[in-house]
Amino acid sequence: MTCQPTKPLLSVLSGGNPGKVPIWLMRQAGRYLPEYRALRAAKGGFLELVFDAEAAAEVTLQPIRRFGFDGAILFSDILIVPHALGQELRFEAGDGPRLSPPLVDASLAALAAVPARLAPIYRTVEKVKSQLASETTFLGFAGSPWTVATYMVAGQGSRDQAEARLKAYADPQGFAAIIAAIEEMTIDYLSGQIAAGVEAVQLFDSWAGSLSPAQFEAWVIAPTARIVAGLKARHPHVPVIGFPKGAGTKLDAYARETGIDALGLDETIDPEWAARTLPQNLPLQGNLDPLALLAGGAALESAVGRILSSLSGRPHIFNLGHGIVKETPIAHVEQLLGLVRR
Repeated sequence: MTCQPTKPLLSVLSGGNPGKVPIWLMRQAGRYLPEYRALRAAKGGFLELVFDAEAAAEVTLQPIRRFGFDGAILFSDILIVPHALGQELRFEAGDGPRLSPPLVDASLAALAAVPARLAPIYRTVEKVKSQLASETTFLGFAGSPWTVATYMVAGQGSRDQAEARLKAYADPQGFAAIIAAIEEMTIDYLSGQIAAGVEAVQLFDSWAGSLSPAQFEAWVIAPTARIVAGLKARHPHVPVIGFPKGAGTKLDAYARETGIDALGLDETIDPEWAARTLPQNLPLQGNLDPLALLAGGAALESAVGRILSSLSGRPHIFNLGHGIVKETPIAHVEQLLGLVRR
């Protein structure tokens, strides 16, 4: 398969230089958009949106219609995989997601996988694909095994992921079984997204920064490498973006050992260090601080200029260092697009 020159983001993911820096934003489909808030209110909740293919497709397309980003990211959630593995998923107002039973005091063997729970997501992909502009790259995603495991073990998010980290030390075989189950389901899930129409995928490892170097190697690098290999065996030409938030200097090992096609940088990474240190042919994605976007004005202009200057001359996709803050003004996103595209 050859890269379509009319898709700048896909061209960069394939190592090309399309003549402009493509841009999309993590969480670009979401709460900062009034049209999203109106649809969510009408549907009654987050999961009601995610599992309604028509509504989820609409949410995916909203920021493309408004801003014309170069990439559309599927509207879904990383906890779809544990839900498909048999945990029950709910969102509590003000408290975030809950998975039951938590594996900190329950056995993985007690779960009965329900892969049919993935079907609505594939229908969303099909609906988006049928409406997406020809120049826009369609991105699918999943959570990386370590981050997904932290939720599965604790049953919810946590500040330091202590329950999962302790289980990984105290019961490495049991924890490895959880990771293996996530890997297998994730390969099938992303493969299903690709079959339904996405053109590239991103692995989100939001809590990668909480691990020691040895644990990072065991629970971030090795599982990611196995997922990438599994996907490449089925879809050899589909790019995989890795995003290990908080990895810091461990990014170099991640970039070289996982087999990813592009690397997402969080806002704590110096783009000049990244340009010097990371493999020269590896496309980089990022890494504007979401709070610089929230601030706007001169602070935003300065931050954008430094990133573009530091990463010029190599394949680069402009993005945030994490998800867009829900209070971000629409005018600041418009300013960002003007700065990147001028």
